[in-house]
Amino acid sequence: MSSKRVFVLNLKDLFASKGRQKIIEVLSLHREMNMMQLVSRVGGRYPEVNRNLAILEDEGIIISEYRKQVKRAKVRIIKIIKENPRTQKLLRTLKELQEDQGPSIALGAHYTTQSTENF
Repeated sequence: MSSKRVFVLNLKDLFASKGRQKIIEVLSLHREMNMMQLVSRVGGRYPEVNRNLAILEDEGIIISEYRKQVKRAKVRIIKIIKENPRTQKLLRTLKELQEDQGPSIALGAHYTTQSTENF
């Protein structure tokens, strides 16, 4: 029996955190990236990003896996699951928010055109 927690949050709850919004936005552009790159891109602290990733993973929005890199080190790779209908709904909602408010400040103007093209 799995000990994994299962939550079913509504869109409002998922978007209640600016950190989760930024994570979804970054991963929608890059599909996957390692944990340290993600922390850097969203401009958060590791524990905060990790907490939000746990929520998104419990919701089936993202998946994380460990890949062996050089020597014995493992790197945590975070992927967005675009095939998930809830993820698609989140991405559409995020696109609408960006059209109304612009992209996240953490992502900067560099991502303005890219962020809406990849949804």
